[in-house]
Amino acid sequence: GSSGKFHAQIQRGAPYDLYFSADIAFPRALAKAGFAASEVRPYAVGRIVLWSAAMDARQMTLASLTDARVARVAIANPRHAPYGKRAEEALRASGLWDTVEPKLVYGENIAHAAQFVQSGNAQVGVIALALAVSPELASKGGYWLIPDHLHAPLEQGFIITRRAQGNALAQRFADYMGSQAARAVMTRYGFVLPGEAAGK
Repeated sequence: GSSGKFHAQIQRGAPYDLYFSADIAFPRALAKAGFAASEVRPYAVGRIVLWSAAMDARQMTLASLTDARVARVAIANPRHAPYGKRAEEALRASGLWDTVEPKLVYGENIAHAAQFVQSGNAQVGVIALALAVSPELASKGGYWLIPDHLHAPLEQGFIITRRAQGNALAQRFADYMGSQAARAVMTRYGFVLPGEAAGK
């Protein structure tokens, strides 16, 4: 689901032990409001890409989205999904928002946006690099990395929720996220680790 919707659900008592958000601001807000049993821990910086199963996205740029052959562009809903918000920021920074906005279809979250492209309901999507390099999508299409200077950083973070205070298994998983094994998985899926400079 989207970071924003889970953020709202936790405040209403949803039974989650750990909350991982694509925007660290959401877990920070929960911690400030007393909904966390841990410090907010950054775990990755995400990247966004153009991805397509129908066209060669490796040869595209954001300007390609104005092409008449591109009838639909999928992004996550910017109102509650951080990856969608960054997609909007990149389009606005490129001066393309007004032209591309009429073509946009909105996924509930970044995975939903990718499904629009996979199914052919959109020719191109702005999705997470982590999804584009995943086994499910890597064999079905190519991607173009959107320059990270076009949007605010996708700094991601997590908390152990107040509900899981004293939950040893939740604590073990939280500790695992700082391990070399977990960091290697994050790197393999295209995430920049906290403290590392994001490459262009």
